[in-house]
Amino acid sequence: MKIAFLADPLAGFKIYKDTTYAMMVEAASRGHTLYAFEQKDMAIHSGVVVANVARIVLTGDVLGWFRAEPATSAGLHEFDAVIMRKDPPVDMEYMYATYLLELAETQGARVFNKPQAIRSHNEKLTITQFAQYVAPTLVSSDGARIRAFHREHREIILKPLDGMGGAGIFRVTEDGMNLGSMIETLTNNGTRTIMAQRYIPEIAAGDKRILLIGGAVVPYCLARIPEAGEVRGNLAVGGRGVGRALTVRDREIAEALAPVLYRRGLLLVGLDVIGDFLTEVNVTSPTCFQEITQQMGFNVAEMFIDAIENSH
Repeated sequence: MKIAFLADPLAGFKIYKDTTYAMMVEAASRGHTLYAFEQKDMAIHSGVVVANVARIVLTGDVLGWFRAEPATSAGLHEFDAVIMRKDPPVDMEYMYATYLLELAETQGARVFNKPQAIRSHNEKLTITQFAQYVAPTLVSSDGARIRAFHREHREIILKPLDGMGGAGIFRVTEDGMNLGSMIETLTNNGTRTIMAQRYIPEIAAGDKRILLIGGAVVPYCLARIPEAGEVRGNLAVGGRGVGRALTVRDREIAEALAPVLYRRGLLLVGLDVIGDFLTEVNVTSPTCFQEITQQMGFNVAEMFIDAIENSH
């Protein structure tokens, strides 16, 4: 197969933990040919979605882990799979990329995750479609509503709807210290919608990343445990990743969502679960393949490339 990865610049990869790199290694081990391009490399030319795509070869050298041939223009329909691995932010350029990818699908391209499905599943808001698994949640830009939510639940989390890596997440304790300032800042004085959730104290035991691949559930998760004095478990802000088997509740949530999201065009999904509650549904570029594989001995990338191959 010819597999093209739409990703951030390869030179910036931290290959000891990067999930896209793990996908590439597994695909190459099976004899698939790898290509890479960036969002800015895409274009619509004479009605056809094309990109300046470089064939890459993995070297096995930690310092110079890939060798890239000169990029050439190719139609995205010429590849057996196009894997969307561009990291957020999901800004307008990201959205434009999904529109180009969606047009490419009409021309025969096979894109994973499906671009329309990515657009339709905001990583914070999608949990509201599965309310039976979610802690009390409010989505609003109205300061009065948010204050009332805090009075009801006493300890809450505030977060933007477009953040990643734990950015912009605040814990509001029972005394409500600085709540007004947080609301003004996050909502941009009532002009930006945010999410408030009842605080889940089980965050101390980790924010669990559970992976769904091809409608099936990876049997292990990575619990991202916050540093002392921190409310966010994200690895990007210093959380410590610990591999674990799924609990009964983890499986209940994951097995309920996996087939639904797969039918919607999401081959790879990363659920975030704290305690017994679903907190996010990650669809852009879910991670943690390498950490789960290294700690639990389960080859997640193998399961992913199996799903790509079986999608044909």
